Amino acid sequence: MKLSEFKFDLPEEQIALYPAHNRDESRMLVLNRKTGEIEHKIFKDLVNYFDDKDVFVFNDTRVFPARLYGNKEKTGAKIEVFLLRELNKEMKFWDVLVDPARKIRIGNKLYFGEDDSLVAEVIDNTTSRGRTLRFLFDGTYEEFRKTLYELGETPLPRFINRPVEPDDEIRYQTIFAKKIGAVAAPAAGLHFSKNLLKRLEIRGVETYTLTSHMGLGNFKGIEVEDLSKHKVESEQISISAELVSAVDKAHEDGKRICAVGTEVMRALEHVVGTNGQIKTYDGWTNKFIYPPYNFTVANAFFVNFYMPMSTQLIMVAAFGGQELVMKAYKEAVKEGYRFGDYGDAMLVLND
Repeated sequence: MKLSEFKFDLPEEQIALYPAHNRDESRMLVLNRKTGEIEHKIFKDLVNYFDDKDVFVFNDTRVFPARLYGNKEKTGAKIEVFLLRELNKEMKFWDVLVDPARKIRIGNKLYFGEDDSLVAEVIDNTTSRGRTLRFLFDGTYEEFRKTLYELGETPLPRFINRPVEPDDEIRYQTIFAKKIGAVAAPAAGLHFSKNLLKRLEIRGVETYTLTSHMGLGNFKGIEVEDLSKHKVESEQISISAELVSAVDKAHEDGKRICAVGTEVMRALEHVVGTNGQIKTYDGWTNKFIYPPYNFTVANAFFVNFYMPMSTQLIMVAAFGGQELVMKAYKEAVKEGYRFGDYGDAMLVLND
């Protein structure tokens, strides 16, 4: 399968800069792989596609304010630092991206905050833009994290081409967000409101969570035409015994299992055994799903509309069929759907 098969024309004005006024008021395209039928709905109609004992799986990761702006020592040059993950709690080592990278070398010090309340030293180069920083902070670990997060801002993706606003701190976070560790929001989950969850509950639908801390891979494009040669960044995932039991029972009873978001689908597929059942897991995955692929866990997939040639779009195409999904995307563009993390939704059924 070639990367160019996932190219499509997306007018810039259809990239959503803001979410819908209410979480559950986005538009929703429903695609049935078996029949090829495409329906145009609103997100609240989602409940009509699920029944008693069907299972929804959400991601409970929480986005942290990962984008910081600082100044380089001596020159005072403005530097953007994007926090990826903590490498060593005691030493305060962090894996980061820096921009502009050419100015940042090992031994440089970076200063953050109006009063330079936080200082970091570059101790390693990891990639062309990647660096390892050691933060220098005189205080407890809790005080350090508090200072770090106060200086950081919500890490909106670049295609949301506007300054971060106070509302983003709430809206770029799902209502399930509990476990801090993501540098990108699980966008499909952003649509769900407490009211809609209550309606699903009344219908008898069961909801569970797993954890997938979305990292650098959500910002990196694919640079090879042959998808089999693409390497995905590892992400930390956690699957509980409670979720395993619920998914196995839903399978036995012939119920719908809906993965909410590409990171949930990837985590579920990572932990499938040879017997078709999932298992508990606490570790990392670098699984890249692209067509053709035989899915064995979920038979419903709730997603956003993603960017051209993105890993997320490619996974959706693997689930819904490449030709059918690209046809649906073409229709979505024509019908004025909104794309990206703050955009509209898509439900793909495969049962």
